[in-house]
Amino acid sequence: MSTTSNILVVGIGGQGVMTATEILAEAAIALGHDAKKTEVAGMAQRGGVVSSHLRFGPKVQSPQIAPGEADVLLAFEAAEALRWRHMLRPGAIALANNSRLVPPVVELGLFDYPEDPIAAIRAAGTDVVAFDATSIALELGEIRLGNTVMLGAIADHLPFPADDLLACVLRRFQRKGEKLVELNRRAFEAGRAAVSDAASAA
Repeated sequence: MSTTSNILVVGIGGQGVMTATEILAEAAIALGHDAKKTEVAGMAQRGGVVSSHLRFGPKVQSPQIAPGEADVLLAFEAAEALRWRHMLRPGAIALANNSRLVPPVVELGLFDYPEDPIAAIRAAGTDVVAFDATSIALELGEIRLGNTVMLGAIADHLPFPADDLLACVLRRFQRKGEKLVELNRRAFEAGRAAVSDAASAA
């Protein structure tokens, strides 16, 4: 087993893919890891597809994850989970928001949106846990909480305690008041619970 963790975060511009990767990197660094991440691969503007590679461990030379080497795929959007499935190593896991956000390339007719991306991932033999992060965020009253829901989703699939990642998330909101801190705490725990429940039901 490699001592380097390879996390691939993907989604649509505006969902917070880059921010989530940044927070994961901050948490890894705070715990003494060397961490490297890519900037945007793809189009970061709202609506374009976005991916970010994060690698951390005792010593990391390159941020780039090779196909077949990702330990976790954190997908903010269902079709993007399917599109990046090939990056996972055998036995690795995909954690996917099963809410659909159709990118402009589909609306323009350049690509077809898969009929059932999650089913296609499972049919390909990949372990995928799917949950509706968008609905969870909306139930909490703020669509932008989807980012924190997704960080909660990956919290129990990292080589360090979930509480360390949560502390890193909440530090971002301390200056903005206790109400926002508490909302993000709830979003994080809801993401953890959603993945646990979905995995149990599978």
